[in-house]
Order: sequence, then structure tokens, then C-alpha cells
Amino acid sequence: MSELLESLTNFISSHDGINDKGALTTLVVDKFSLIKDRSVYYSTDFAIRFSSSQSESFSNTVLSLSNLQKVDGRPVIICLVTPLKNYCYLGNSTLLKKISHSSQVLRENNIRGSFNGSDIIREFEGIRNTPENFDRLFNIHYSIGFDGNLVRLVEATNGISPTGLKFIVNEAARATISDAPERADRFVSSVDSAVLKFDLDDKVNRYRNEILLAALIENVNVRGRIIEYLIAGEDERLRQEIISALNDKKKGIPQFKTQNNLGDYTRMFDQYHTETDVKTKIMVLESNPKAYNLDKILEFLATPKSVFMFYFIGVDPVRIVNTVLVSMFQTRLLRSTILLKHWAGRNSRGVSQFEGRTVGRLIMSPEHDIDKLAAREFLNKIMDL
Repeated sequence: MSELLESLTNFISSHDGINDKGALTTLVVDKFSLIKDRSVYYSTDFAIRFSSSQSESFSNTVLSLSNLQKVDGRPVIICLVTPLKNYCYLGNSTLLKKISHSSQVLRENNIRGSFNGSDIIREFEGIRNTPENFDRLFNIHYSIGFDGNLVRLVEATNGISPTGLKFIVNEAARATISDAPERADRFVSSVDSAVLKFDLDDKVNRYRNEILLAALIENVNVRGRIIEYLIAGEDERLRQEIISALNDKKKGIPQFKTQNNLGDYTRMFDQYHTETDVKTKIMVLESNPKAYNLDKILEFLATPKSVFMFYFIGVDPVRIVNTVLVSMFQTRLLRSTILLKHWAGRNSRGVSQFEGRTVGRLIMSPEHDIDKLAAREFLNKIMDL
């Protein structure tokens, strides 16, 4: 756990039995110099909401969704004061089951309603929602963000199904998907892999200065989209507008949409159809990068010659540390893949993430091995969801 969150939760625990929400609030606000916004207290590093109950099970209204939206980019701590003990939970949008109170008109374009204590998930994909896991849980949440959770919360709250259909795996598709680790292993060892890496490295070298400027952008989604477009964008006029804006702070970044495709860069070879997802890793941060939509990856791998790769660009404040091209099945990467089934709607198997530390290690020390048996077991697990 980060030192600040550890200090906060330890301080709250040291006042177990205080049984006075107002008194504990005053103590915490004074010690951590927090600012009040209605019922939320916050700093640049975290936000906290205090509640009280006679037991750990509580159904009190905790916070409105609109107020959560304001602070959801930092850890949101829900502190529950009970007669004998003070409990802390992470209450970011990823850790919510649904919106309970006055939420009948909740829509993606109409943020309404509040969540109750009973709406906070106590265990997320096998990870308990307790202080020792806050860093790990927040890293999972950070790359999803509020907007990424909103569709799921609308569906869970009002039964409104989003567009999209779960990919149906028939016998022919299963056979082709099951062969994907073998295809990937052949590709990684081929000259074509070296050609693809050279092609992407050339684009990084061409836009090196702009990538470093974009890496300074705080918003993880905007930063990623800009760097991905610099490398893989198809509209040269738009790319030049982005470059101009990055080099002139008086200009705003132009509005642009990226296609919500599986990969950012497509390259066809005689024996392989490759899709490559470009990911930027800020080496001083530990947030988890998004990986892929599980239905989309199955649909792609069900096509002949399909090979899915990741191209990671490691950036620190002053330089590009390294670039690495690896298969989605690379052994260490596969082991660090987190399946977020909780995040799925009824029409989806869900999405996945990578643990940020593993990506950082791969950038510093590239490895390309593939455990084909483990990869097939992984694919079977996804197909059976």
C-alpha cells in the first residue's frame, strides 16, 4: 500500500471504538489537511466519505454518483464507523455493483442516483476489498475509469443492455482459436516479427519528441490515444495537427476519435494476419494498462493466420527507455493477465488488464517465450465464460 494510504488507514484503525463519526471526521480532516465538498473530504491523493452503522453490514446511502464522478480518478475511501471498529473500503466506481437510490433515470448521458453501503463490492475477482489491497484494486480501477464503468452501472441498475453480442464459439472457431498459441510461437520466431518490430520502432523514432511531450499528459486515456495515433494513425493531416498542438501549448489538442478496434496497427504477411495494440508505459507509474475485450480477441483469433501482439513503449520523464514487441501469450505477460468478468455486462465475457509491474519488467528485460499449454488453457477458460 502507498505510504499515504497506509498512514490514513492506520490512523483510522488507531481510533477503533471511537463510535463517533463526527469526531473521527474532525481528527482525519485535521491530520491530513483535507478539503470538504459536501459529504466528501479530499486532497490531491485521495478522497474519503465517512458513514456510521451498528455493524459492518450497512445499507446507508453513501454518496451520489455525480459526486463520486468528481473524485473517481483518485482512491475513494469509504470509512464506516461502528461501535467497536472502524472499517475502510475502496469505493471507486469499479468497486460498485449498481446504483440504488433514486436511479430510475440513470443513463450514460444523465448521471443520477446514489449508491448504498451494500452496493460496495467486498471481494473483486478474488481480491478482498480491504486496506492491504487498496493499491492493487485502484490500479485495476484506474485504467477503466468512471466512463468505463458507467455503461456497466447503467445496465446493472436499470437492466438496459448495451449494444454488442457475446461471440459464439462453434467447433470450427474453437479449433482455430486453440491453434493461436502455435501460430503466435511460429510468428515470434519468424523474420516477419523482426520486420514488424522494425516498422513500429521506425515510427517511434520519427515521432520521439512528440511521444515524450504526450507522455506528460496526466489523463491516461488521452495520453494513450495520442501516442497510439502518432504511431498508428491513418490520417496524416490529423497527425500533423496533433504534432503542432503538442509543440505549441497555446493550441489545444484537436478533437479526434479512435476506432474501438482490437488493435491499433494491422500488418498482413504471407502466413500471418497481425493486429498489434500499441501501449505506452510510464515507467514511474504502476497503473495497470488495459489489455483487450475478451469477445473481440476470440472473434479475431477465430480467423485463419491471426496473430495478436502488443508493442510496449517504456517512457520515463526525459527519454524513451525501450520498446518491446511481444505476443499476448508471452509467458510472463499471460501470467499477469487479469480477467475482469465482474466488469462484463450480460452480452459480454468482460475485459482484461495487465499488471503494470510485469509490463515494466518486460520493457527493461524483453522475453518472448510462449508456454503453449498454459496459453491453450487460458483460451479455454475465456471461451467457456
